[in-house]
Amino acid sequence: MTNLITVTNDTVEKHGFFCKMSARKTSAWKRKRAWLANRFDEGLQLRLLGNGERGFVEFIPAKYAWRGIEGADDLVAIHCLWVVGKSKGKGHAKQLLDEVEAWARDVGYRGVTALTRSGNWLIDKKVLASRGYLSVDQVAPDFDLMLKAFDDGPAPHIVGGFDEKAASCGSGLTVFYSAQCPYLEDAVANARDAANEAGLAFQAIEITTAEDLRRLVPNPYGVFSIVHDGHEVASHYLLKKQIMPLLALSSPKTDR
Repeated sequence: MTNLITVTNDTVEKHGFFCKMSARKTSAWKRKRAWLANRFDEGLQLRLLGNGERGFVEFIPAKYAWRGIEGADDLVAIHCLWVVGKSKGKGHAKQLLDEVEAWARDVGYRGVTALTRSGNWLIDKKVLASRGYLSVDQVAPDFDLMLKAFDDGPAPHIVGGFDEKAASCGSGLTVFYSAQCPYLEDAVANARDAANEAGLAFQAIEITTAEDLRRLVPNPYGVFSIVHDGHEVASHYLLKKQIMPLLALSSPKTDR
């Protein structure tokens, strides 16, 4: 077990927030820093692995979660859990999840929820299933909302209407993005470059509130989406060379 560093609004300049640690002068780092300032006031918690280990967890009272979920006001939501490099395989993910669950119990929340999926950018479902989290809602292609409840009560759910939200973007390439993830500024630039190469109209819509995220973004991840001619083609960071083949696709994902 390693020491955990609790990052607050007063200590974030010292400790950072793990991502973009070596890029503090970039606009992406500064925008995430500003985003955190508001979220700390809402109860956001950030823990970094100490003692030279590499990993972190970001979680928040689910009422304020930047994910497309509802019915979770008495829960805590995990935004991000990441352990990398030499720190993998040492039980650090377990320690970070222990911290989230202990905090939720201590503050009086009824449980912990997290949106999961395969691949990068969200927690893998298997990590939480091994700790007793249960699947309570799903949406294509592979989003799964997990819940560990300490007491009885209604389960949270994923917001719907994703096809309609994508269709409202119209023709061309539309990107939704948020400062919650500092890597997404680069992802927007990649999408813009792809649109320019393909000769498509382009618009980038920054999501600045959790309410707008749930209302506008056509996926439950919520902080990023690429929409082409009214159909979502990606919901996570991609390079330009990965985006270009997707622009030839026109089939929408299955809605709720």
